[in-house]
Amino acid sequence: MPFFYYGFDRTYILVIIGFILTMIAQANVNKAFAKYSKIGTKKQITGKEVCDYIINTYGFRDIKIKQIGNSLGDYFNPMTKEVALSPESMRETSIASVAVAAHEFGHVIQYKDGYFPLKIKSFLVPAVNLGSRLSFPLLFLGMILSKQNLLNFGILLFALTLVFQIVTLPVEFNASKRALMVLEESEMLVGEENQYAKNMLKAAAYTYLAATLTTALQFLRLVLLFGNRDRD
Repeated sequence: MPFFYYGFDRTYILVIIGFILTMIAQANVNKAFAKYSKIGTKKQITGKEVCDYIINTYGFRDIKIKQIGNSLGDYFNPMTKEVALSPESMRETSIASVAVAAHEFGHVIQYKDGYFPLKIKSFLVPAVNLGSRLSFPLLFLGMILSKQNLLNFGILLFALTLVFQIVTLPVEFNASKRALMVLEESEMLVGEENQYAKNMLKAAAYTYLAATLTTALQFLRLVLLFGNRDRD
């Protein structure tokens, strides 16, 4: 009989560790965003102007820019060829706005260059969406019916999320690298502003790392709880 049947699930410590990692990373990026949102660029460059520069310089005229409502919700959708920017990223002239906008166009440059990890990430999206919806229902059903095959399949589906997040890491880090190169080469930022932008994007990248570690811990917990229960 598994040890968690005795009234105390010791694997829950993995959930707590993941929660702490996520909270630290989120607090760090919020702190960085708050700090660099208050530091304006000396050339008064907005995030939208960064996007326009990259579109005109690289010839990405098929890429559309739209505004969304939520802060730090910026993204690039390769399917629709849209870069979505928050109002802050679109209109403000802060280091944070410029860095975030440049990062999203770092993804555009990846897309245009055929960056392989981005291709893998896009390929995995449908499977990950399916897995995220079915993994826990299958685990619950397998536990109720005492069917190890259902439990194993639920764990496998959850593993897709972990694989997706692992693939996301090089995509995000590389997008930031490309963004910083563009900002430095274009001289839109001056002197220490380039380091500020790097600090901002580094804090954002840590949220993806924390999310991946949290999912890995959750996956380990599922394996410990439900893997090979027939042997108990």
